[in-house]
This record gives sequence, C-alpha cells and structure tokens, in this order.
Amino acid sequence: MRNFWLLAKHEYRKMVSKRSFLLGTLAIPFLIIVVMGLVIFVAVRGEDKRPIGYVDHAGILNETVRPPTGINDDMVPMRAFADETAAQTALAAGDIQAYYVLAADYLTTRELNRYYWQDDTDEAARNDFADFIRANLAAARPAELQELLIDGPELTVRSLEGGREISSSNPLGFIIPFVAAFLFIFIVMGSAGYLLQVVTDEKENRTMEMMVTSVTPVQLIGGKALGLMGVSLTQLFIWLVVAAVALVIGANYIPQLQDFTVPWSSLLIIALYFFPAYALIAGMMTAIGSAVTELQQGQQIAGILNLLFIFPFFFVALIIAKPDSPILVALTLFPTTSFITIIMRWAVNVVPTWQLVASWLILVTTAVLSVYVSAKIFRVGMLRYGQSLNLRGVLAAVRSR
Repeated sequence: MRNFWLLAKHEYRKMVSKRSFLLGTLAIPFLIIVVMGLVIFVAVRGEDKRPIGYVDHAGILNETVRPPTGINDDMVPMRAFADETAAQTALAAGDIQAYYVLAADYLTTRELNRYYWQDDTDEAARNDFADFIRANLAAARPAELQELLIDGPELTVRSLEGGREISSSNPLGFIIPFVAAFLFIFIVMGSAGYLLQVVTDEKENRTMEMMVTSVTPVQLIGGKALGLMGVSLTQLFIWLVVAAVALVIGANYIPQLQDFTVPWSSLLIIALYFFPAYALIAGMMTAIGSAVTELQQGQQIAGILNLLFIFPFFFVALIIAKPDSPILVALTLFPTTSFITIIMRWAVNVVPTWQLVASWLILVTTAVLSVYVSAKIFRVGMLRYGQSLNLRGVLAAVRSR
C-alpha cells in the first residue's frame, strides 16, 4: 500500500511542476477574469442613466411613483411631457434616452409606443419603464400586494419526495451542470490522455519492467490514476475559487448576480459521479496503452472511445425539451454516458431516484472492472515487447489468472 501512495505522490508532483500544467491551470482563471471584466465594463459603461420620458394620454401615471424598496432600486428617473412635440424636443437635445406614448385607451388595449434617437439596445431601460407602469397601477394596493404584482411570483419546482428543487431566481442551478459537463471533457480527457502517453512511453523506453519489479500492476495503475486525479482536482479547486471571487466582485456591479445561491445538490451529484467516471476512463486508457506499442496507435483508438463519453452532447436539445425521453434514460444507465447525461438532466428536471442509484452503481461497478481488467492487460502487455495485443490476446489476458 505504501508503494501505491508513493506512486500517486510522485505522479502528482511531477505533473504540477510542469510548465504546461501552470499554463493550462492559469489560462482558465485568466479567461474568467477577462470575461467578467468585459461584462462589468459593458454593464457600467453601457448603462444609460438619463431619464425616460413619457406622454400619458391615459392619465394613469405619476412620475414620482416608484416600486417598493428592494425592487429595482436603481430605476432611472421618469419625466412626464404634455405632448409628443415636447418629448421629441427633449430626445433630440439628449435630455432623455427615449420616450413612451400611452394611448388614451391603454387600460383596454395596452397600446404603448417607444421612440428613441439611435440604438435601442438598453433592455434595462425598457424593464425600468415596465416596472414604473406596474408600480403606478398597483399604487393603491397594500405594499405586500404591490411587491407581488410588480416582481411576480417566484417559481420553485420540487420533486415529490422533496429531495430536489429548481428555483427560477437562481439560474446557477441550470448553468453549473452544463459547465461541469464541459470541464469534465476538458480536464478528465486531457489527464486520461496523459495516462495513455505515460504507459506507452514507458513501454517504448523499457522503463516499465524496472517498475513492475517493485510494485504490482494494480498499484502502478491505481497510483498513477490517483495522482492525475489529484492534479485535476487541484485545477478544479483553483478555477472554482477564481470563479467564486469573480461572482462576488461582479455582484457589486451586476444586480442579477446578487441573489445567486450555490446549488449544493448539483455539486453533490457532480462529485458522486466524477470519481468513478474518472476511474473508468483511467482504466480504459491504461488498457489501450498496454495493448499497443506506439502512442499514435493508442491515440487513434482512444479518440474513438472518447466519443462514448461526449455522446450526450448530441442530445442537448432533447435534454432541454424532453429530459425523460427513453433514449436519455438509456444514456443515463450506460456507464460511459451516465455522468454527463445525469448532470445535464439534473439541470432541467427531477431525475428519478431509482435512475440515480442504478446508474451510479453501474458506473462504479464498471469502473472497478475497468481498473481490474486494465491491470491484467497491462501485465500481459509488458511481457510482449514490441508486439501489440490483438482482440484475441486481450480476451486471453482478461481470462488469465
């Protein structure tokens, strides 16, 4: 067991000390900072604080009325005009950013016209005026009812057993699973490819024979896989910290980020499926590296197998439209597609408990078998220097004692 941990520690230190690891790890945080900086820049510079004008032929608006505290506290000022000519003059002079004209029968027809000078891309201004109208129409109501009428209901979808919630006010519950799916492909496939390279390179350099004299194949494969998993988790931790800091800073400039809460249930599902999915890929890549004699040949085979893991991305539209489709249930239970399918379905719908339990047990069982079989193929492959294992040889290695 001591050799197992020494191998994992050695593999981890060797990877994190590489310049490529530092560049790859820092590239994503740099991208996050740049994107968040651009979003904040656009939000701050693109925000037009000039008043919005209106001509009220219906006689229902009062420019001093505002929504209750806590609802659109940053609303731009509203300015009333007696007629369209005065409003147009103010718009031409740049005193207002746009103006609205309410028809005399607005309460019946809801006819509303907006006039602007050049670009009409400020959605926040249109939302401000919509809240302004709602606040005026609800002004005679109690404060609690005003808040309900203006802000609208907050929809929360709960599973029947009470173990799953999807809130309309927290889009992170929808975003995080899809981001995790892409990160899984980006990180795990990269580290698994490195594991394939390590096995084939050490076979070509004839250094593997010296290693197997002091450690068993299972210890060797498990130690390398655990070390690379630690590398992946280190990258994830750094990226999550940077993303959390960016969200905290961005919340000071972007109001939509202030009400976000961490979807712990989604993170738990991701953690439960990540480790066995990683072990499954590590076992498969080690088996491929042990069966071939050249890295290029192994990469060709691995590229085909990688499609089994990214296959759920071809069904993103179906996942959003009909997450309980039979084909998605099948992908949930299939070990190579279970992780990505589960987390993307989890983002949009309640996944039945039996599917979660069954898919996780199938994935764990397959991952254990993958590591065990790869160790047997690895042992036989070491004895056949310069020769690839064909399908018959692989099956013989699996059946051997």
